[in-house]
Amino acid sequence: MRELVRLICTECGEENYYTDKNKSKTPGRIEMMKYCPRERKHTLHREKR
Repeated sequence: MRELVRLICTECGEENYYTDKNKSKTPGRIEMMKYCPRERKHTLHREKR
């Protein structure tokens, strides 16, 4: 039931993180504030489909 997803920085577009999610409980895209090494700050990261 859990699916591996990639998180992409909204500012630079780089794929920085991998995580898993439960598809039945969160059918939409995940959004998290994570650290971006290219930008050197915390930015919004969204799930890539």
